[in-house]
Amino acid sequence: MNALTDRLVGTPVLPQPYVLFLGDVTFAGFAKTAFGLRDWAPDKCVGEIRLAGATVTTGLEAVTAAEARARGARALLIGVANPGGVIPAIWRASLVEALEAGLDLIAGMHMRLSDIPEVAAAAQRLGRQLIDVRVPPTNIPIANGRKRSGKRLLTVGTDCALGKKYTALALADAFGARGLDVDFRATGQTGIMIAGGGVPMDAVISDFEAGAAEMLSPDAAASHWDVIEGQGAITHPAYAAVSLGLLHGSQPDIFVVCHEPGRTEMIGTAGYQLTSIEEIVELTTLLGRRTNPAIRCAGFSFNTSAMSAAEAAELMASESRRLGLPVADPVRGGPAFDALVDSCLA
Repeated sequence: MNALTDRLVGTPVLPQPYVLFLGDVTFAGFAKTAFGLRDWAPDKCVGEIRLAGATVTTGLEAVTAAEARARGARALLIGVANPGGVIPAIWRASLVEALEAGLDLIAGMHMRLSDIPEVAAAAQRLGRQLIDVRVPPTNIPIANGRKRSGKRLLTVGTDCALGKKYTALALADAFGARGLDVDFRATGQTGIMIAGGGVPMDAVISDFEAGAAEMLSPDAAASHWDVIEGQGAITHPAYAAVSLGLLHGSQPDIFVVCHEPGRTEMIGTAGYQLTSIEEIVELTTLLGRRTNPAIRCAGFSFNTSAMSAAEAAELMASESRRLGLPVADPVRGGPAFDALVDSCLA
């Protein structure tokens, strides 16, 4: 899999490899960016830096900024997504130290690195880059709806935060293992850091969402696949806009519905029940036909992390029979996931 190509004009390219910065984090959920990189891009991570008081670790070797640079790291990447997306004062000396060691800085926080005076001054003095991943490109066009060459797959979901990124990464890896020409197209901060580039769709102005998706998956060879990371859910009261923009702009030939069994309410919207899998298939097909009349659902990706292996296997087999398409957990893999890949490529 070639995660980023020169066809992707206008999107940022991140300096790799990274040293992962965990700050003083004590809750593993806040370090999901670091864990995502450890799981999906271990070859791009030379170690981790933790401050005193941190209780969370990725399991990578602890190093200093200077040691990381000596091992080939080109950037310190903040692997934390804390409430509010802030960069605490206690972290800032370490960020300056990394700049002085010859590393660029990469962050996916809402607070921008360039807005921190001591960090901005050090970067300017040392000629280092400050890269805020949640800043979209400046040249995003309005979508034109023109049919593009190549093949595209989009992951969609019944809700937010249930496996669209992991599913897209796993499918892209599986396509590559079968000898196909494939790119993973990242649309969120962690995905962008894994791939080395992409477009942060949650930071794109609504009128440009579909245009950003067109730019993210440009014309390609007829046999080339772009596997596009989905965002939000088409029925989510808060995040449906980004989902629809991605759907229309991506023009997917194939979509895979991601779902977490047992979840009943949509995240962040108490009282809104989760939309059924069947309704997501129906709506995605109906709306997706606007820009690709041949769109089809290839199957379902279940996040069964809260279940035992036996429970997960039984449920996925039962749901596959009921829905008439493969159901798999991409993290568990196995024959069920192979069947999902087969269905995508059929």
